[in-house]
Amino acid sequence: MTRVTTYIDGFNLEYGLKQAASTHSDWQQFFWLDFVKFFEHFTPNQNLQKVYYFSAPPINTQKRNRQTLLLKANRLINGCRFEYILGKYYEKEVECPLCNSPYTVFEEKRTDVNISVQMMRDCAQDNTDVLILVSADSDLIPPLSAILKDYPNKKIIVCFPPNRFSNDINNFMKRNKSNVI
Repeated sequence: MTRVTTYIDGFNLEYGLKQAASTHSDWQQFFWLDFVKFFEHFTPNQNLQKVYYFSAPPINTQKRNRQTLLLKANRLINGCRFEYILGKYYEKEVECPLCNSPYTVFEEKRTDVNISVQMMRDCAQDNTDVLILVSADSDLIPPLSAILKDYPNKKIIVCFPPNRFSNDINNFMKRNKSNVI
């Protein structure tokens, strides 16, 4: 039976859902989601091995608590079939282009690298036959390219989150005769 693994770019999904929900309230039902059960609907007659969720803990305590609750609930419901891998936020000082005053912003780091490493690891260890990437981040093209080149027996499917799209990924996948949803 075909083994499938899903890799979710949590920020891409979260902000896409928020934007979609701002215009259509039906999207709000997907804020609290059993990720494994959801992706099992798209993998009939296949074995969904695992769903990985990549993100970083928000700086805001309430947001961080909600995220923790969502991820721990998914882990409790699905056991080892769900895993979350968290990056970090870093402070970054930027300058206002209008008044030249410095201010601090927080920048999420490591998510793309964590996704890339896990996809490559799963291919190298032959843990999966099909990789489903949920992201519209074109920074993920290099690992997709490496997987298609180094593991030609692996199939890649890219699913864009709601209200997210990447021409770069779309064109890359079409050139390589791979699926984009």
